[in-house]
Amino acid sequence: MNRQLFQYDPAIGYRFIPGLRARVQHEGGGYLVRVNQAGFRCEHELSSAKRPGCFRVLLFGDSYTAGDGVSNPQRYGDLLEQRIPGLEVLNFGLPGTGTDQHYLIHREVAPKLEHDLVVIGLLVENIRRVAARFRPYATRGGRPLILAKPYFSLGADGELTLQHVPVPKRPLPDDVLPPDERDRVDRGGRLPWLRALVNRAGPRAKEWAQRLSRYQPLPGYDSPQEPAWQLLRAILERWASEAKRPILICPIPLYQYVEGSASPQAYQARFAELSAPPRIAIHDPLPDLRRHPAEARRGFRFRIDPHPTPAGHRALAESLATALRPRVAAARG
Repeated sequence: MNRQLFQYDPAIGYRFIPGLRARVQHEGGGYLVRVNQAGFRCEHELSSAKRPGCFRVLLFGDSYTAGDGVSNPQRYGDLLEQRIPGLEVLNFGLPGTGTDQHYLIHREVAPKLEHDLVVIGLLVENIRRVAARFRPYATRGGRPLILAKPYFSLGADGELTLQHVPVPKRPLPDDVLPPDERDRVDRGGRLPWLRALVNRAGPRAKEWAQRLSRYQPLPGYDSPQEPAWQLLRAILERWASEAKRPILICPIPLYQYVEGSASPQAYQARFAELSAPPRIAIHDPLPDLRRHPAEARRGFRFRIDPHPTPAGHRALAESLATALRPRVAAARG
């Protein structure tokens, strides 16, 4: 996370600096970030009322939705507006955050904004992030620190309890956490030492190792009884119960699922269990993404950075547009 782009927020943890205009260095050649006055990387300023004839979507997600690696107009949310006349997408994507934080953003902004649909661009990796209480980052000098994040605990009675709000502001050295909290830092998955070793061997070695080992990046989806899935599901169901408009969840796959080095069956089964039309609908973009040739699918992510390239965003927008067009047409009568 590039902390020079963000400012502290007591309810969410942080948000973009309002009105920011910046160019960010990146392996893809650098990209432009434009932020509205509400502190979100959105091309639209927030207005409570919709334009006449407009179908307005509130879009939530993490860095895949905010658009790390690409300029604002190249993101799938912005591309949807180009593909569907009369559609307006308000992008509330925030890098480094989890679905719990996205729900908190919705709770803050949705009551103030007239809208027709809520779209959750849920990177499937968020099953791990909602279980975390801290996120690591490094200072410009390379010193490892951690930041607290808001999180929910799930009681035996199924009740969610919000913790870490207001969010502690001061970053902490990693080594000051008590032992029972150290496992609550989102370090990007299991066995970080092994992942670091494989990553140093280069992208080709990493892909070979994942295919050979039948790598499953997200075991939290393996069973309906997994605590991480139960927590994520409880957050999404509370979100849907409070939303004034329908919710469309788009599970955004990791590249391992797109390129075929890991099986998506577990996470697809869990989201299918969650589908409850018309309150909650699921649009799985993976079948559409997998229809592309293997070489094209490899081009959906950067060589080193796994975030979507412009081609990846275009493919995701094309898939999601198939779910949005009927809703826009129905709203027009």
